[in-house]
Amino acid sequence: MVTPSVQTASALAAVVPHPLLDGLAPAGLLSLRVAATFVMTPVFFSVPLPATVRMLMLLTLSLTLALGLAPSAGTWNGWSGFAVSAISELALGATLGLGILLAFGAFSVAGQLLDVQLGFGIAQVIDPVTRRPIPILTSAFAYLAVVVFFLVNGHHALLRGIAFSIERFPVGAPWSLASAAGPIFKQASGLFTLGFALAAPVVFCILLVEFVLGVVARNLPQMNMFTLGMPVKIFVGLAALALWFTGIGGVMTRVHASIAGTWDAFFVAAGQGR
Repeated sequence: MVTPSVQTASALAAVVPHPLLDGLAPAGLLSLRVAATFVMTPVFFSVPLPATVRMLMLLTLSLTLALGLAPSAGTWNGWSGFAVSAISELALGATLGLGILLAFGAFSVAGQLLDVQLGFGIAQVIDPVTRRPIPILTSAFAYLAVVVFFLVNGHHALLRGIAFSIERFPVGAPWSLASAAGPIFKQASGLFTLGFALAAPVVFCILLVEFVLGVVARNLPQMNMFTLGMPVKIFVGLAALALWFTGIGGVMTRVHASIAGTWDAFFVAAGQGR
C-alpha cells in the first residue's frame, strides 16, 4: 500500500517536469550547504537578526551562487536520491563550518583562561547572542574575534571558500568524510595552543602576582590574602591585557589563518582521495 507522502511526492514529480527539477535541485542542495556552513559560523550570529532576515540572506546567497553553476540535464534522480544528496550537502557544510568554529573557539579558550585567573568567572553577564550567562572576558574575546574577522577580510575569504568548494565538490556529488578528518583533528589539536598564545603574557603576569602574594601571605599570615589579592590581580591583569593588545594582532591573524589552512588541506585531501 502506498503511503500519502509517497503519493504526494509521486504526484509532484509527475506534475513538475524533470528539466525544471534539474534546475531547482542544485539550488536547493546548495542552499543546504551554505546554511549548514553559516549555522556553524559565529559571525552569522554575532548580530541579533530576525530568523526571516537570516533565511532570506541564505536563500539569496545560495541562489546567487547557483546562477553561476553550469546547466546540467538529467541530474534529477528522484526524491530518494535527492534526500541522500541533501544529507551529504549538510554534512559538507557542517564540516566547513566546523573549521571556522574551531578558530573562534581559540578566542573562547583565551577568554575563559583569563576569567579564571582574574576571578571574573564569579561575575557573569548575559550574552545577547547565545542568551546565556558567560564570563566577562570570554564575551569580550568572542566579540573581538568577530571584529578582527571582518578587519582581515575574513568574510570575503569565507565567500570565496564556499565558491571554491562548489568547484572542488560539485553540488550533489558524493565526497569522502574521511578526507576531512585529518585537517579537522589537526586544527582541533592546535585549538588550545593558539588559545593559550592569545593570553600567555597576561597569564605570566598574573603568575608573578600569585608568587608575590604567596610570599606576603607566608610572612604576614594575619592578612586576608583573598580580599587583598583579588583587586591586585584584576588591576595587574587588565593592565597587562591592555599592553598586550598592542602586539596581539599577529596571534589573532594566525588564528584566523588556521581556517584557510584547514580548508585548503581538506580540499587537497579530498581531491587526492578521488
